[in-house]
Amino acid sequence: MTSGPRLFSILRQGAYLIASIHTALDDSQLLRFQQDLVELIGRHRARGVVIDVAALDVLDSFASRTLRDIGEIARLRGATTVIVGIQPEVAFTMVRLGMDTGAVSTALDLEEGLLHLERTVSPVRRP
Repeated sequence: MTSGPRLFSILRQGAYLIASIHTALDDSQLLRFQQDLVELIGRHRARGVVIDVAALDVLDSFASRTLRDIGEIARLRGATTVIVGIQPEVAFTMVRLGMDTGAVSTALDLEEGLLHLERTVSPVRRP
């Protein structure tokens, strides 16, 4: 992958990871984001993931597919994913082009995304 400054951040908040994409990412940067996020899901035993795309004014088919893939990989690793902050123009374009987030849930903003996780993620029960 490429080296250089990260154009995204991934923070831990309890059992959740909050991943924010700060600017448009090229394909190699999207793959780096995917790898980093999936690795952190396992390391932190995350139960939920919020991916914030509010800073993006474009979401091409590769980015849309990558976000879907992240959601599926996270699910297979035991975490629920919600994508937040899809801008209205991006949503219109995605619908016109037949793109979607697949089975990955969406929410208006970070607050709604965290509420969604609170409602859908069962607490970890320890013996």
